[in-house]
Formats: sequence, C-alpha cells, structure tokens
Amino acid sequence: MTGSVRDQQEIVAIQQFVRVNQKIRAREVRVIDADGKQLGVISTSQALAVAQQRGMDLVEVAPNATPPVCRVVDFGKYKYEQEKREREARKHQHATKLKEIKIRLNIDPHDYETKVNHMRDFLTDGMKVKVTMMLRGRENAHPEFGNKMMLKIIEDLVDCGRPEVMPKLMGRSITMMVSPHRGAGNKAGEEKHDNEADES
Repeated sequence: MTGSVRDQQEIVAIQQFVRVNQKIRAREVRVIDADGKQLGVISTSQALAVAQQRGMDLVEVAPNATPPVCRVVDFGKYKYEQEKREREARKHQHATKLKEIKIRLNIDPHDYETKVNHMRDFLTDGMKVKVTMMLRGRENAHPEFGNKMMLKIIEDLVDCGRPEVMPKLMGRSITMMVSPHRGAGNKAGEEKHDNEADES
C-alpha cells in the first residue's frame, strides 16, 4: 500500500493498538470479508492469502474473541473510519464541556478581539462558553454599560454561536451563556480532515 509519509506514520501509530496482516499472532481466525460476509474460521495464512488476492489487508478487530475476529478491509479506509468515530466521540465530549471566559468592562480593544477569538474557537469545536464580566468600583453603578458590551459579544459571535442564557446581573458580575450552532463540532472535524487531506 502506498501513501504519504504522514499516512504511513498514522498507520504505524494505529498498528501499535491493532494487529494487521503478519502482526496477527493467532493460528486461526474468524474472517469477515469487505462486504460483511462471514467466511468462517480458517487459518491465519489462508486469511492473509484471501486478503492479498483482493488487494486488501487483514485487520484484527476482536483480539479477545475465541478465535480472534478479523476483517478483510482496505486498512487506509479502516483507519479513516476509526478516526471518524474518534472525532464523533470527541464532539460529544465537547458538547458537555463548558469553557469560561472572563472579561472586563474597560478591556483593551486588542484584548477584546483575542477573547472573542477564543470564544469563537471553543464554539466552533462544539463547546459552550460562559462569559463573566466582573464589575469594579464605579462600574457597579452603571451595569448597563456591561450589558451593552455583552450584547456586542453576542453580535460578534452570531456566525458560530447563539445566546442560551442572556446577560444577567448577579451581584458584582454579569454572566451569560453562549451555545454553539448545531453540528458545529462535527463540521470543524470534517474541515480539519479535509485540510489534512489537502496537505498530504
């Protein structure tokens, strides 16, 4: 099988956890072909021959079974499917994560842009963002200024998030919750994969 250096490195990394072709140690294996058809229990050498005849690989997918279960697949496609499932798992993990960004009313414009960009990155990855603004001294007498800035943040994030909880004054701070648009984390993963494919 051919591929870029990056592809070969990724394949080696996965092979540390998944036995492929000659790495399979069992004498006999239960084989499933690329179409999902059961080929039964045959010797590993026979299974390797079947895979080679079809221009594919023999991948051990259930090493703890008796005998181990192997699939005849294109290992490159198998690797991609594994990575896709991992991205989906990370997306669901991110959906439960909450990132908090603290901001001040008198924040410098450059720092403001940096904070908003961080929020945008988190939302694009499918995470929720809690924005907290601490009011100090005389700022407590004019919370409407803080509320105005919070609304500006919502406007600046309209392309990647929506307010789940609108700005609310709580003691000496104003807080709000911004949620990502549906499918944000999945889209980011697909774009990342596309970019990696372009680079390879």
